[in-house]
Amino acid sequence: MNKYKLLGLGMLLDAIGMVSFVIPGFGEFTDIVWAPISALLMTKLYDGKAGKVAGVITLIEEGLPGLDIIPTFTIMWFYTYVFSAQKSYNKA
Repeated sequence: MNKYKLLGLGMLLDAIGMVSFVIPGFGEFTDIVWAPISALLMTKLYDGKAGKVAGVITLIEEGLPGLDIIPTFTIMWFYTYVFSAQKSYNKA
């Protein structure tokens, strides 16, 4: 998948995770459903150990009340394509 399409998808998934803030009371129930789905999606979108760690972080972030504001999919994209890319560029 194109890295910019992946960024757009990640931003969409982050927005879906933040929807629970809009509906007080009902939102906490949706987090119980969304947390494992988002964790699975994270591990499918990003391979390897980093994807698995991000999946666990996403599960915790979406499962705990009040943390939905953290854009974990977008942060993972920046980690993968900006920070890790700079690290490997500096090694060359």
